[in-house]
Amino acid sequence: MATLAASPTNLADSLRASGAEVLTDKATLDFYAYDIYDRGADLAAVVRPKDKDQLAAAVKAATDAGHPVAPRGGGMSYTGGYTQDQPGAVLFDLAEMNRVLEVDDVSMTVTVEAGCTWAALKERLAHHHLRTPMWGTLSGLKATIGGGMSQNGIFWGTTRYGSAVQSCTSLEVVLADGTLLNTGKKHTRPYGPDLTGLFLGDTGALGIKATVTLKLIPEADCHGYASFAFDDADSWFSAASAIERMGIATECFGFDPYLNAIRMKRDSLTGDAKQLVGMMKKQGGVMKALKEGAKVIAAGRDFLNDANFSLHILAEGRIEAAANADIDIARQLVERCGGREVENTIPKIIRANPFGPLNSILGPEGERWAPIHGLVSHGRSAECFAAFEKLFADHAEEMDELGVHYGTLVAAVGGAGMVIEPCLYWPDARNPVIEDTIEKAHLKRLPKHKPNADSWALTKKLKQAIVDIFYDHEAAHFQIGRTYRYRDSLHPHADALLKAAKAELDPKGLMNPGSLGL
Repeated sequence: MATLAASPTNLADSLRASGAEVLTDKATLDFYAYDIYDRGADLAAVVRPKDKDQLAAAVKAATDAGHPVAPRGGGMSYTGGYTQDQPGAVLFDLAEMNRVLEVDDVSMTVTVEAGCTWAALKERLAHHHLRTPMWGTLSGLKATIGGGMSQNGIFWGTTRYGSAVQSCTSLEVVLADGTLLNTGKKHTRPYGPDLTGLFLGDTGALGIKATVTLKLIPEADCHGYASFAFDDADSWFSAASAIERMGIATECFGFDPYLNAIRMKRDSLTGDAKQLVGMMKKQGGVMKALKEGAKVIAAGRDFLNDANFSLHILAEGRIEAAANADIDIARQLVERCGGREVENTIPKIIRANPFGPLNSILGPEGERWAPIHGLVSHGRSAECFAAFEKLFADHAEEMDELGVHYGTLVAAVGGAGMVIEPCLYWPDARNPVIEDTIEKAHLKRLPKHKPNADSWALTKKLKQAIVDIFYDHEAAHFQIGRTYRYRDSLHPHADALLKAAKAELDPKGLMNPGSLGL
């Protein structure tokens, strides 16, 4: 890495020459040094460009002065995606680059600036009755599309259409020397070797996304919902895998008994009904909305009282009969796997408010939260989950003593397998990003914990053990950041190719150094 050459004053002046906003005050630099999980090294400056030209000019100014650079989207990383290992980096907050640049409803593409959120794009495309195939993460109120391309991600549309990057056709990327690179054609990918794909899922190690072009599909007119319960994990995984392979669901996700219990503590039935009425008014009129809202209140959460494994399915179609037919197939598959149908409150509620407030980044008792996920093949998902159960059983006494607990989410990913996401919860102090993200009224209702070094140490140990279990089960990962063992999993020649690409695009090693294991 190049020696830092510019003084703080000279650096700020050079960055401001780009026209971008530059922040160097102590409070701002401290805030941006955090992600959801941890704090990185001290920053030299935060830059907030308003367009791709300001972004390119400011990146060049920073790297010419010998400073590392890193991109930050919505700030929702918990894997060291933008936090730094060494002091002196310039962080680029792309929140002001948030415009939808072009909606092409003939060629069926949309081009956005990288700081546009998934929620904002969904709202804009609703006017055209269009959407992207994978149309956002659950954190889409703050999570950006540029972050989704750098880190990848799943949820809305994932069980049918795959992960976030599979919806992308082309990018404009700012390289470490300030070059603005266009990776391909907007209407198709790939064209020759997949140069767009080189920058997708790179965690910002190869370049900073400036603009993103995504495919479009018509928005669905009708929706179907179903929920199921299982008494054992093997049946749970078998049913979810069968549903994904049949291509009948747009979303298929579930919770283990522990995460079911956490959800029952957190959610409000009154809030559920309000959200559901809002959605149903759009789809089926006021009377249908009120009827569905009343059903939510009547059903309550009693169907989860057994603390069993739950699975939730959403289907969609041009006509109601098509969506219902897919739900009927799911019912048949679940019955064969030994599951039973329960009230479909949860998928209706989540779909009613797809980009809700991000209050779940703390537990229901104010605990800290850390998800660790892996994308595992269908054939190995059940055994991988069993390995986690053994890990937690082996550490049960220590976890109980220190107040550390867990719950696990699973989600089927179209054509790829199952995401398994153990979430750790532990009593500990909040950090500034958490406090800035959660709704103020909700935050006031939560207990406030003191720093807890012992629980933090155990959580870090468990987190690394989970990462290692995923590695042993040949998992892939999104949001690789500085957490997952990506390069360990590469063939030596593939690793050499990755390092050669890094050397060509970032010869000084100043583009988000340490990310992606580089």
